[in-house]
Amino acid sequence: MILVTGGTGLIGSHLLWQLVQKNVEVKAIYRNEARLEKVLHVFSYYSKDPEKYYRKINWVKANLSSIPDLEIAFKQIKEVYHCAALISFDPNDFYRLQKSNKIGTENIVNLCLANKIKRLCYLSSIATLGRATSGNTISEEIDWTDSYSNVYALSKHQAEMEVWRGAQEGLPVCILNPGIVLGPGFWRNGSGLLFKIAAKKPNYYPPGATGFVSVEDLTNLMILAMNSTIKNERYIVVSENLTYKAVLDTIAKGLGVKPASKILKNWQLQILWRLDWFWSILSSRKRRLTKNTVYSLNNAQEYNNGKVKKDFSYAFKPINTSILKYCTYYKRDRN
Repeated sequence: MILVTGGTGLIGSHLLWQLVQKNVEVKAIYRNEARLEKVLHVFSYYSKDPEKYYRKINWVKANLSSIPDLEIAFKQIKEVYHCAALISFDPNDFYRLQKSNKIGTENIVNLCLANKIKRLCYLSSIATLGRATSGNTISEEIDWTDSYSNVYALSKHQAEMEVWRGAQEGLPVCILNPGIVLGPGFWRNGSGLLFKIAAKKPNYYPPGATGFVSVEDLTNLMILAMNSTIKNERYIVVSENLTYKAVLDTIAKGLGVKPASKILKNWQLQILWRLDWFWSILSSRKRRLTKNTVYSLNNAQEYNNGKVKKDFSYAFKPINTSILKYCTYYKRDRN
């Protein structure tokens, strides 16, 4: 049986859809019942009878910080996809991120070792990779640096160290480092906000660029990694390196709205993150824009996907095709 953590998130729910199509026994962890509706909603994109496939999943309520919960979840498990993570770029969430991402992954690794799990596929992020010098492409071999790294990246880097520790103790692992993952169903957070922002017809767009990948490509590669004989390797999973403007323009095209035409200047972003910091103090709300986030929005980072294409003989789908398909789902949900 396969265990999926984070099964009620964007990547986990699409991974579950892929797995139930293959008629394998799947167990998934969830934290609250309300999140389960998101999985049903994702399944509804691909089937007129989403409950038929949803019922194939064995759901277990568990928290990554609770060893007794996880021990129950690990019963009869042979393989583990660890997708669960807290995502926040607010420095005030540093200890919550440590608890969920670093300690939670430590618990998963320890239980994998204790239960002699055949393989662990860990979903990380390009945020854990070092920053390249100007003009250079980032590969899997680049040295880690915490320069301009946000609190999320720091916690995911520490989580990766736990996975590598498991590998040294005999656990076969594979780490995937995806870029910004585009997919349908979660429009109010993460990459889904790009669709929501584009729909509002903004005037401005950020100047930077980064790596993007569709959720289908990512989940395909997760399954390929799990079923391969390759072990103790990491892979950058990026379909294309694109500017934020290019992605927002494609979304605007798919939604039939006017694209942003004015570039956000560095001085504007610098003012905005300071105002966001000041407002968070006055209102006690979470930070939406930090100094490190502004650095990412201002700069262009390019990622090399040659290793994952070669080792898995994989051809990525054009990201524009995926975006336009997701726009149809967004319009359906909005209506």
